[in-house]
Amino acid sequence: MHITELTVHELQEKLKNKELTSTEIVKAYTDRIDEKEGDVKAFVTVLKEEALKQAGEVDKKIQSGEQVSEFTGIPIGIKDNMCTKGVKTTCSSHMLENFIAPYDATVVQKLKDENIIDLGKLNMDEFAMGGSTEYSYFKKTSNPWDLNKVPGGSSGGSAAAVAANMVPWALGSDTGGSIRQPASFCGVVGLKPTYGLVSRYGLVAFASSLDQIGPITKDVTDAAMLLNIIAGHDEKDTTSSDRPKIDYTKSLKNDIKGMKIGVPKEFFGDGINEEVKESLEKAIETYKKLGAEIEEFSLNIEKYALATYYIVACAEASSNLGRFDGIRYGYRAKDFSSLKELYRKSRSEGFGAEVKRRIILGTYVLSSGYYDAYYKKAQQVRTLVMNEFSKAFEKYDVILTPTSPTVAFDIGAKSNNPLEMYLSDICTVSVNIAGLPGISIPCGVDKQGMPIGMQLIGNKFCEETILNAAYTFEQEINFRENYKPQFKKM
Repeated sequence: MHITELTVHELQEKLKNKELTSTEIVKAYTDRIDEKEGDVKAFVTVLKEEALKQAGEVDKKIQSGEQVSEFTGIPIGIKDNMCTKGVKTTCSSHMLENFIAPYDATVVQKLKDENIIDLGKLNMDEFAMGGSTEYSYFKKTSNPWDLNKVPGGSSGGSAAAVAANMVPWALGSDTGGSIRQPASFCGVVGLKPTYGLVSRYGLVAFASSLDQIGPITKDVTDAAMLLNIIAGHDEKDTTSSDRPKIDYTKSLKNDIKGMKIGVPKEFFGDGINEEVKESLEKAIETYKKLGAEIEEFSLNIEKYALATYYIVACAEASSNLGRFDGIRYGYRAKDFSSLKELYRKSRSEGFGAEVKRRIILGTYVLSSGYYDAYYKKAQQVRTLVMNEFSKAFEKYDVILTPTSPTVAFDIGAKSNNPLEMYLSDICTVSVNIAGLPGISIPCGVDKQGMPIGMQLIGNKFCEETILNAAYTFEQEINFRENYKPQFKKM
């Protein structure tokens, strides 16, 4: 097996046994980026020379017998909305095209503390607004399984890079499904942690009450290990939860006998592709065989969740993106005759169409006369969604749903139809509204060989439960051994 096909825990073992050096691992990945980036277009910034230099320094430390962390010398990719000191942090936007972050996000600092090597910043939908990574200012990322299809979004660059073996693991961010949906489309594992478990300090904000950083990995074990690194209280983030440190790898027991899994019938109704349903039904039978107790129930939130999400998310985006005005930092229009024109031109030229659409919608629902009718009402419905989940978790350990109603669609198929694109989030947004943890794992492929994702939702701070449920299923079906990206072209 080639170096780049190994999981992080396999790379760790080879580093520990001195079968590989960090330089050999990083060189294998930079060569793979050189080979596949032209097709996949996953990176905004590649840090090839910096990564190889750091790998050489790591190898010297190891050779000299210096005490190093268990992750020392392992490379990673980072979504380009997390500040990385001295490196461009663009959010895939013209507005921040040349912005070099003056500090590290907390998650980036935690990676550096472990001597994990940054291979570069990964492409995304502009300011994380989109579900296909077609709204990047720089390039459209392709799905490694079929280069004519989208990788999902907004963390499409992260998921595509992991699927294409251009990075062993990556960080993404999830506001309404932006880790889980691209993980589903690209046949990898994507974990959205409980809101507050991972610090958002240094994450360029889209919707502050919904955003959450999380892992995108080749398997569940790697997801648990990366969560170990990035989880924890941060005094720089007022929404960060102060909880005891947990080793999530200890939850991977490959045993779910007696686990109660609820299957909400509303998530399997109209709009869900038949092949997706069939694959999920097979997964449910697998869980039954493994000893889980499965029960269908009603979770009556799907009518309200998507509308609630887009009102709240757009309102918060309007507020958060107000700082990009052409004066303090970011893109500034060259020709203007007044302060008002400077604002207008800088924002009109600096933001793409989707970002402008969401700012306008968000400003509208926050405006005088409409605030109570839309934003306040959405927050009230949000509470109802949280209550519905709370009731469900009184009975079930895990809730099982599709991650996405479809497999990856063709590039260009939905980018000119915003409402159809928004419907791609129907299965994922409720998790963010309620602040719950959710994981997407591959559960099969359709007739064209495109991956299908299954979502497992847990109660707040019950990452251990969903990780074990995901790990046990993963061990049973061996998806990575049976299916691999084909890099198909027309």
